[in-house]
Amino acid sequence: MSDAPLERGSLFWGLPDPGPEESFESLLAAPGFRVERIVSHGHASAEGFWYDQGWAEWVVVLSGEALLEVEGEAEPLTLAPGDWVLLPARRRHRVAWTSPNGPTVWLAIHATPH
Repeated sequence: MSDAPLERGSLFWGLPDPGPEESFESLLAAPGFRVERIVSHGHASAEGFWYDQGWAEWVVVLSGEALLEVEGEAEPLTLAPGDWVLLPARRRHRVAWTSPNGPTVWLAIHATPH
């Protein structure tokens, strides 16, 4: 039996105040993956900017709403609480819109190649 102390929290505790940038907080990292909380307050990707990551990303919206543009998809993806998407490595995507009426809280799991 391990005597290591338990770590616990809430994904809704300590939400950052609105600012000029989205907030990214690493919650857990180990070889091959990283879990982070992202908080958006009406944020969107800069005009012409696309994420082009070398790893897969699974993301779920926990609160708020978002509009995600994914290269190769005919229409943007509307994400509401509980909606998730798995973005394969090198699948370009961008955040077109997040709710301006309160925080959009995301949980992202990044799976890095071995």
